[in-house]
Amino acid sequence: MLKTILSVSGKPGLYKLISSSKNMVIVESLVDNKKIPIHARDKVVSLGDISIYTETDDVPLKDILASMKQKENGAKASVSTGAKPEELKKYFEEILPEFDKDRVYPTDIKKMINWYNILTDAAIDFEKEEKEEAETAEEGKAETAE
Repeated sequence: MLKTILSVSGKPGLYKLISSSKNMVIVESLVDNKKIPIHARDKVVSLGDISIYTETDDVPLKDILASMKQKENGAKASVSTGAKPEELKKYFEEILPEFDKDRVYPTDIKKMINWYNILTDAAIDFEKEEKEEAETAEEGKAETAE
């Protein structure tokens, strides 16, 4: 599911991919449900393609969001995006203890908290849908192997 959830540079919030064509995509805001076109010149990043630096290896954003959901029991984040950098780092250390403190900035942590809150408000169950996508992919492989 996170593959179809997009962050668009210069636009607040997150967007769900509705359709795409050669030079643009149509997205729907997860905040206000408005549909807008995003053109090829706009920088678009799929949440499924984002990973976070750690001391050893990169961790996919979906794992971070799942850890946040587990810590918060499915509720919104207990720390505000307006919190001080030290508070943000302390909160994030509870989520991902081995995150690279030199390469993950407080602004990155704020962005992840904001995204988590938007996904929670939109009732998007990114864990369940990721499992379904994996199962569907495995079924497709099994069918082609026969």
